[in-house]
Amino acid sequence: MTFTKKNDEAVSPVIGVILMVAITVILAAVIAAFVFGMAGNISKTKVIAATAQKPTATVISVTYQGGQDATSFMGANVTVTDSAATPGTITYSVAKNSMGWLSPSVGNSITATDTTAYGAKSHVTVTANFNDGTQQVILDTFL
Repeated sequence: MTFTKKNDEAVSPVIGVILMVAITVILAAVIAAFVFGMAGNISKTKVIAATAQKPTATVISVTYQGGQDATSFMGANVTVTDSAATPGTITYSVAKNSMGWLSPSVGNSITATDTTAYGAKSHVTVTANFNDGTQQVILDTFL
């Protein structure tokens, strides 16, 4: 009796290579869709700053510090939240060329004055408005 040997060994490696290439292409497509889809939602962060201090119990002073994007600065909203203050949350809208932030120049300050003393933890938030319509929090602190 004679046995003839069939050459079936080449089928399995070829199918394996095709499957590995297909898996690689699918993974690359999924990763590319994820990465490029997320990049569209990122906006440019503006570089501008403000500082706050509490010189007395009834006054909080916010000072404009400028930054590289100062030319696009159009104004800010200063919010002071304090459980001891009256009415509890005080918001000041500061437009460019008004209420102390003239030009605006570095070092100009505005003050938030309350009739009662601010508590031990006053939450001060300054949100800047820019000429492209965007807003950005430039200061978020407790005094």
